[in-house]
Amino acid sequence: MSTDHFLGHRPSSRSRVHIGEAANKVPEVTVYFWVVKVLTTGMGETASDFLARLLGPVPAVALGGLAFTAALVLQFAVRRYVAWIYWTAIVMVSVFGTMTADVLHVALGVPYDLSTPLFVVALAAVFALWYASERTLSIHAVRTRRREAFYWAAVLATFALGTAAGDLTASSGLAYLGSIALFAVAIALPAVAHRTGLLGAVAAFWTAYVLTRPLGASLADWMAASPAHGGLGWGVGPVTLSWTVAILGFVGYLAVTRKDVTATERGARSAA
Repeated sequence: MSTDHFLGHRPSSRSRVHIGEAANKVPEVTVYFWVVKVLTTGMGETASDFLARLLGPVPAVALGGLAFTAALVLQFAVRRYVAWIYWTAIVMVSVFGTMTADVLHVALGVPYDLSTPLFVVALAAVFALWYASERTLSIHAVRTRRREAFYWAAVLATFALGTAAGDLTASSGLAYLGSIALFAVAIALPAVAHRTGLLGAVAAFWTAYVLTRPLGASLADWMAASPAHGGLGWGVGPVTLSWTVAILGFVGYLAVTRKDVTATERGARSAA
């Protein structure tokens, strides 16, 4: 699944990066992108639960917030996409985004059927402000600090929304396997709709991006939950560890091969 197929709005040859221009700060949307994205969502779900049990909710949220801030500071500090820095930021957004949704439900008592539409409104507001400022929501042109700030605000909102939506379906009687089946089907619909001309490329991408969160979280929760609750009984610690190892493997591969960087930008880096 390439960016041509799923995201569209690729920069024209005139607007692609040249030596001396700012490089795009996000990876190309390949099959590797979606695999790592799902892995980070599941890992973030179980890591959040593991830290809350190990440290307590308040220290866990404080630690998650600090790590999230540090990861974003590092991401903003670099001048171009760097695989391990970008995906570290995504992991921390996943962990902290999960904590944000969980705090609303557990600590403040906000039900999932209320927090889910609230996060929909928050994401819509981010997109509205982003488009009003930049006239595009494409991730192919995240080359300025302002666009990068909008991008990460949208990413955080999608993780919080996906967490709330996933917990809503899981608590509504579908359970883990039912939620996995629901979101596995749902995530294919944007691609089909885009290919048949029913949905624009940018809308298809962001819809699928939101749905990766409950899909990955449902998978990880199913692996971690006890058999009495419909899971495999691995526990949140082992699931967090195993998914982290998988993420490290994929990100290490991408860092070495640079398969998620355009040929034009690879050439610009080599010549720089």
